[in-house]
Amino acid sequence: MENKVPTAYITHPDCLKHDMGTYHPECPQRLTAIENELKATGLLAQLQRYEAPLATDVQLARVHTPDYIESIRQASPAAGLIALDADTAMNPFSLSAALRAAGAVVLATDLVLAGTVNNAFCAIRPPGHHAESDHAMGFCLFNNIAVGVAHAIAQHHLQRVAILDFDVHHGNGSEEIFRDNPHVMLCSTFQHPFYPYSGANSATGRMINVPLPRGSNGGVFRQAVTDHWLPALGCFKPEMIFVSAGFDAHRDDNMAQLQLEDEDYVWITRQIKAIAAQYSQDRIVSALEGGYELKSLGRCVAAHVRVLAAD
Repeated sequence: MENKVPTAYITHPDCLKHDMGTYHPECPQRLTAIENELKATGLLAQLQRYEAPLATDVQLARVHTPDYIESIRQASPAAGLIALDADTAMNPFSLSAALRAAGAVVLATDLVLAGTVNNAFCAIRPPGHHAESDHAMGFCLFNNIAVGVAHAIAQHHLQRVAILDFDVHHGNGSEEIFRDNPHVMLCSTFQHPFYPYSGANSATGRMINVPLPRGSNGGVFRQAVTDHWLPALGCFKPEMIFVSAGFDAHRDDNMAQLQLEDEDYVWITRQIKAIAAQYSQDRIVSALEGGYELKSLGRCVAAHVRVLAAD
């Protein structure tokens, strides 16, 4: 146990090659900004780096329909861009990037459950939490976190898994995939009304949706987590925690209008670690979702990873 590496950092060069156009906010520079900040702060040297494998069709088919998986393969262009919806597109490298993104979360799940690492952060794109079982949307092709959660249940026989989603957008895909699955709890805060205009009226005992009005600051966010997430998680007692780590609720990110600051991401990561220590044997897998202002994204991911990696 003395030599246990606390945190894995999982990424792949293919995730930099997915590019949806010059002015698209979900750009390759997001991963570069994260890695540069991790290097500058000395954090990267403290992490155990892994290359993300390609997710298999078996792994994807636990959360996506076979027809949908095949449709994404067929849509992959030989050149140029093909639009899947108004804001989601594929270039010739997007399929590989999406398979690596989902595969990263599968690898992270295996590493954490094997005890090789305490926890893991997946620096991946495209993001995943808007992807539904048969539908790409919101920059997302495959639901990366959902693929990892389903792997933990199917391959490692976990009975209770929690997804904690603090992205500024509601994780509609994660909710659609797991709404009727008694093994999964989803806790989500998000700006509302706002894209994808879901979640405000669909809460259940396991779908803990907390809509936040435009302009909400860190105090409102922290109160939402304290009042809604923590009691639900205390009842559910998850055996493992997955984090849809979106950083677009930051006040500097013009994608939305929430007003979180760097310290709020430190706070929520500490809360997650405390929950994991109490119920989940410290087992956490975190994967990048949103966050589009490059400077705040780099800082906040570094802050998040610093807390994950702290003993």
